[in-house]
Amino acid sequence: MPIASPSQYLAMLESARSQGYAFPAINVSSSETLNAALAGFAEAGSDGIIQVSTSGGQFLSGTRVNDMALGAQALAEFAHTVADRYPMFIALHTDHCQPDRVDGFIRPLLAETARRRANGLGQLFQSHMLDASALPLEENLALAAELLEECAAQEVLLELEIGIVGGVEDTMDHTNVDRRKLYTTAEDMMAVAERLGVGERGHYMLAAVFGNVHGVYKPGKVELRPSILREGQNATEERYGYRHYLVFHGGSGSSPEDIRETVGYGVVKMNIDTDTQYALTRSVADHMFTNYSGVMKVDGEVGNKKVYDPRSYMRRAQQAMADRVALACSDLGSAGRSIGE
Repeated sequence: MPIASPSQYLAMLESARSQGYAFPAINVSSSETLNAALAGFAEAGSDGIIQVSTSGGQFLSGTRVNDMALGAQALAEFAHTVADRYPMFIALHTDHCQPDRVDGFIRPLLAETARRRANGLGQLFQSHMLDASALPLEENLALAAELLEECAAQEVLLELEIGIVGGVEDTMDHTNVDRRKLYTTAEDMMAVAERLGVGERGHYMLAAVFGNVHGVYKPGKVELRPSILREGQNATEERYGYRHYLVFHGGSGSSPEDIRETVGYGVVKMNIDTDTQYALTRSVADHMFTNYSGVMKVDGEVGNKKVYDPRSYMRRAQQAMADRVALACSDLGSAGRSIGE
């Protein structure tokens, strides 16, 4: 099936919200990780979301170019080509774009989508994330409203974040953030609906925070309060007759019980990066240690080309990551579900 159209993407999100499941949103930074994500969704029989961050885009563009929009565009074009051979719908998304990078990342990609649509093609990316959570709420929502209008003109969804996800992710370090900013209030969630509307001005997803942090932490180090999502959704529905499409950031290491609880409150998308990175890299490390003499040309020997050929270990690494993606689909309840079935 092809990359999801605007109506198909909305159908994915609405199906998840109404039926009580969520999609893993897998960060990728190479063709190998993209292929692993696609294979994992296919293995699980799940539609899904694949996303590229600003630093992922920079990496994809190469060390001599260092152009985050160009790198993201290149991988998206590749995804449009290969995803068509898979039996599920995929939406492409950009992750964690901070305000000072909007003009160098989201807007060039929106311009490319406009160019594609003028030539009878679909969107390059189906959604973009603005992460202006470090700004005061009113400034955050003002920029989000501006971008929502631009996205809606291309039938692209916007994701925004209110409150701050702790921990470290890509270029962001929130390890020492004021803990009060790690918890969104019901008033904040109602303010989003007031400022951005309830779909009539364009569709959006909301990353509200409830103590979640990026990275993996030992039990007891993270205090999650999923009930914050329930309270915010109930207040928004009572005032505006609307329930947000919620996003769970920083979910690595969360208990299955916490994950299920958030999904019950309207989480339709859960970002997964740390766990899939580990699955892939752990497989590569195992190959290197197991085949040390063949990879390293020990004591002047010639080594073994079959084991230092990158394809020999990247095949295994892609499968390891694909298995972790499939597990995420199972945990979130999207396995065996597709709007195309």
